[in-house]
Amino acid sequence: MRLICFPYAGGAASLFYSWQEHFPNGIQVCPIELPGRAARIGEPMPQSIAGLVDRILDEAAPYFDRPVSLFGHSLGAIVAFELAKAIERKMNSLARLFVSACRAPHVPRRRPSIHHLEDQEFIQALAKINGTPDEVLEHQELLNLLLPTLRADFHLSETYQHIPGQPLSCAITAIGGQEDEFITRGDLVAWHSQTTGAFNLRMVPGTHFFLQPQANSIAKLVAGTIGRV
Repeated sequence: MRLICFPYAGGAASLFYSWQEHFPNGIQVCPIELPGRAARIGEPMPQSIAGLVDRILDEAAPYFDRPVSLFGHSLGAIVAFELAKAIERKMNSLARLFVSACRAPHVPRRRPSIHHLEDQEFIQALAKINGTPDEVLEHQELLNLLLPTLRADFHLSETYQHIPGQPLSCAITAIGGQEDEFITRGDLVAWHSQTTGAFNLRMVPGTHFFLQPQANSIAKLVAGTIGRV
């Protein structure tokens, strides 16, 4: 089996580089590097999650030669969800979907959009969210390099429109931070209506951005859950 992983807005595949050591040999961890970061820094991000999913299906086609599970955090969870729907329509080889720090897609957004703001206002909004390190926000040259990617990621998240349809048949595991100021337990429980398969919820210590400081424990949680599939 392969576990395909997607980061939060502004995040990179490197978030998942340490995960493989927590998985048995039969499960390959495959972090996806999205356009606009790391080695893909010059590539434009598609204008919609649907467009991004089409691109992933094309570029990552070799990864689907065996059963897969998907993991995504925040924005990455919505990407993983839409990819899961496409996989089940075309391949029917999805084992489990892990959605981390993300409201269910049919739950309305509560936070105002920020992707359209002028640069200084956008930077101030990023600081309030606490997802961008202070050393990045205070380093103008680095910030100028990353702003287009951050803005494109927030555009994807904030313009996403859920289209109701047939629920997934794969199991869904929702993971939330106990101190998350943006995503409530109810937002996570609502994911149960997106599948006819099994659903379970795991709450872990931390705020909305618990993924990076708790990388090892989240990797072990995911590995243990997949081991029970």
